[in-house]
Amino acid sequence: MARYQVAPTKNNLLNLKQDQKFATEGHALLEQKRDIIVAELMGMVNTAAEVQEQVDTNIVQAYKSLNKAIVKMGLETLKDLASNMPISNDVDVSSRKIMGVSVPQVELFVTEKKPYYSFLATEPELDEAVIKFRDILDTLAKLAQTSITVFRLAKEAQKTVRRVNALEKIYLPDYKESISYIQSALEESERESFFTLKLIKKKLNSK
Repeated sequence: MARYQVAPTKNNLLNLKQDQKFATEGHALLEQKRDIIVAELMGMVNTAAEVQEQVDTNIVQAYKSLNKAIVKMGLETLKDLASNMPISNDVDVSSRKIMGVSVPQVELFVTEKKPYYSFLATEPELDEAVIKFRDILDTLAKLAQTSITVFRLAKEAQKTVRRVNALEKIYLPDYKESISYIQSALEESERESFFTLKLIKKKLNSK
């Protein structure tokens, strides 16, 4: 018995076939979208993991150099140098589309004037720390971009997979079952009409 409770008429049969065709085409497009998004997602997951590892490594190394500089120069001296360091940054966030999904494009703009301080009163460990923390800025911008992209693509992939599954397991089987039901009902109705006409014709000929 069809799950779509519709009257077994030729008009309903044509409408259901049209709906089935539309759903089938939509299913194919959604499958294509799902495959593209998943492929993009897997690539971005790998990128995000690499960038995260790079950020973690750079932070550990930067703080090691900073701690050595603190030991050699003193915390108060470093605070004074940091407050007068001619470096600032700004972030510009735009967007692009991946299969209709808006993902961020993060650009970091650093304004700096080298040298940041006099090398005569500093230690090499401070130079190392500054360089490493400066590098972290770029990797953090990239990490933010990839992490947000992964989150949005994963969300869209889940949504697309649910739609594909709904079409595969619910709507397309329902259309198929309903069409089969109506076709069977129409064929049965035609057979009954045929036998009725045959019976009437037989009775008329017997008179």
